[in-house]
Amino acid sequence: MSAGASPRIYLDHNATSPLRPSARAAMIEALDATGNPSSVHFEGRRAREIVEKARRHVAELVGARPRNVVFTSGATEANNAIIAQSRWAAVAVSAVEHPSVIEPARRLGADRFTALPVRSNGRIDLDALRTWLQMGGERERLVSVQWANGETGIVQPIHDVAELVAGHGALLHVDAVQAAGRIAIDVGGKAIAFLTVSSHKIGGPQGVGAIIQGPGGELRWPLVVGGGQESRLRAGTENVAGIAGFGAAATCALSESGEGGMETLRDRLEMGVKALTPDAVVIGEGSPRLANTSSIALAGVRAETSVIAFDLAGIAVSAGSACSSGKVGRSHVLTAMGLEDGLALSALRFSLGWSSTEKDVSQFLMTWGDVMNRKRAGVAEAAA
Repeated sequence: MSAGASPRIYLDHNATSPLRPSARAAMIEALDATGNPSSVHFEGRRAREIVEKARRHVAELVGARPRNVVFTSGATEANNAIIAQSRWAAVAVSAVEHPSVIEPARRLGADRFTALPVRSNGRIDLDALRTWLQMGGERERLVSVQWANGETGIVQPIHDVAELVAGHGALLHVDAVQAAGRIAIDVGGKAIAFLTVSSHKIGGPQGVGAIIQGPGGELRWPLVVGGGQESRLRAGTENVAGIAGFGAAATCALSESGEGGMETLRDRLEMGVKALTPDAVVIGEGSPRLANTSSIALAGVRAETSVIAFDLAGIAVSAGSACSSGKVGRSHVLTAMGLEDGLALSALRFSLGWSSTEKDVSQFLMTWGDVMNRKRAGVAEAAA
């Protein structure tokens, strides 16, 4: 950034949240601690202590036992490892899941994979889930439903889903990547067999995630073989520094969970946008949503060019999840909700986080009207 330039505004925490100072400090301390966690000497025991401390903190974030936390390279690996297990006779996932759930499920084949519809409010159709579950079958079946959607912030009725799944003898996997640290999670209090979380969504480093095994859930064979790490479930020397940062971020996120400040900022952003552009549509506005997430559409204004315009104005936003934001086209999430092209192709995501401030929102709103007026003027001129 050049001298005198205004600081950039970051409104893309659902893609990656900036590294928290406490996570950075924990990582630096871990990097200075020479030793392999599998070694029995002093240095090895010191590294092991760092890993196990972080494991306790991640467990606390989701109400789990530390022994049930298995560290991975991220939530994508964690989701793939659970969904792709050959043990499943059939797998059903909601139509708005992250690609790291949908793609491995689809690879199981049409005879084993079912995409469950969502209603127009973005929440899973419980009747469709019930019908699928009633099809029965003696072999093991898995249902995968995210706790909250990364594009819209819409929160799924996990309690109802868990009751249905357990009542029909199936197992439940919940992708809690966007929910962890933003809403209260208690794996022990629900019939969730597997839960997956990610470090960099809560202000920890990238490249670290975890599988949490809940009541009734267990990984029956290693994700990676060749060593005894992670209770013999994932071979390979642990990423000690990354795990340390994850643990520190989890502690901070847990302490912030349930605070009302984030929702106040989000509501102010949405009200400001609607005051400046009354025809703006807040997607999922009537549904339970994460307090930090807004998906806003302005029909006729293409999202991908809006992202560029805001970037040039010093504001980072996205047109969907980070895994698909480089692609031009309809979001599968908005398609599943039944949004028409005019809205689906114009939807922008604004996601707040631990570093967001009132000043960020004020500066964004000052820019929103200018960017959208110029964009609309360009559309009108092109149509003339």
